[in-house]
Amino acid sequence: MPVPLYGTEYKTDPYPLYAELRDKCPVHAVEFPSGVQAWLVTGYDAAHSALNDKRLGKHHSRGNDRWRARASIMPEPQHSQLQVHLLHQDPPKHTEMRKLTLEWFAPQRIEALRPRFRELADELVDALPPEGPADLVAGFAAHFPFRVLAEVIGLPPVLAKGFRREWGKVVQPVGPTDPGRPRYEALLRGLQGYIADVTADKRANPGEDLLSTLVRANDDGVLSKEELDSMVFQLLVAGQEPVTNQISTALMTLLRRPEKLAELRDDPELLPSAVEELLRFDSAFELTTWRFFAEDSELHGTPIPAGDSVIVSLCAANRDPRRFENADELDFTRSPNPHLAFGHGIHFCPGAALARAELQVALATLLHRLPGLRFAGDPNAIAWVPAVLARGVNSLPVTYDRVS
Repeated sequence: MPVPLYGTEYKTDPYPLYAELRDKCPVHAVEFPSGVQAWLVTGYDAAHSALNDKRLGKHHSRGNDRWRARASIMPEPQHSQLQVHLLHQDPPKHTEMRKLTLEWFAPQRIEALRPRFRELADELVDALPPEGPADLVAGFAAHFPFRVLAEVIGLPPVLAKGFRREWGKVVQPVGPTDPGRPRYEALLRGLQGYIADVTADKRANPGEDLLSTLVRANDDGVLSKEELDSMVFQLLVAGQEPVTNQISTALMTLLRRPEKLAELRDDPELLPSAVEELLRFDSAFELTTWRFFAEDSELHGTPIPAGDSVIVSLCAANRDPRRFENADELDFTRSPNPHLAFGHGIHFCPGAALARAELQVALATLLHRLPGLRFAGDPNAIAWVPAVLARGVNSLPVTYDRVS
């Protein structure tokens, strides 16, 4: 029987289940809330191998009829128009599309923008109540990543102000029979309209930025319109919600361990290694997106039919005690720390340097400027988002002594 990967207990703390699965074997049949069944890869070595397995492709055309019947959650025409981005491409197309983005997310460029990121973080903290309580998702984590993203990709301020955060939720599946389906489809149409406005603006007012680069690639025939829209979609969604979730997840980890929060606050030089450890300890990218074998295959001793979906659990891999000593403990001095929070192989997150900088700036700003930062109320009452692939919380009530 497939193992269910849903429910409040699982989303609150999936790690006991992952440990149980890891101990049995590397690959398991699982079921998601939509009824989609897949093959889940757990331990570190198995995950690392699967992420680099050239037999496993990402393009949705590889999915078989069983997968397609339930997994094509995004309806047409949006599925065809918004789902041909980097995450769902294979070489050589993937290679061609990825090259368009790399210089804009290069570590040296991101480092040069770090002072601006600090300004954006400070502006959000300035807007918090002078004394607690406050919701650090609504007041900070929901806004900081998008403001940073707008600077990095060249999204004009007027358009940036018009982006609705709820559009970022369209990657959370809502099945055809779900009562929330009409609202979900309305959000999709709204986001499509926004993407059309962005590309039209960049075509009329081109600049030296990533969005203009993508529009020019479309004009030059390198990208189809669907590929252009999909890449803008991916930037807006993947550049916002996962970082929001990772900030909230890191804060949950630290607030549950006041001694670790104090250690990081008192020794800012720990920040780079602490961020790597927080990414390993509880990653916002809990699971990868689909992969498929083109023909019946075997994965770590488990037969996998062609077109069945294979998903890697990054969180399970990152807590594997065979790779990480004291894997369930938070250790800011852990070295080396080869976590898989950003994936591995050709689909390694191109925005990893940006995400790292955002997390470092966000945590440094919040810990420095909110003395006495602590939970406001029972942390066990905080609900984790019910997203299939992601971890995070939608609300994080805290209190603090004052804004410094």
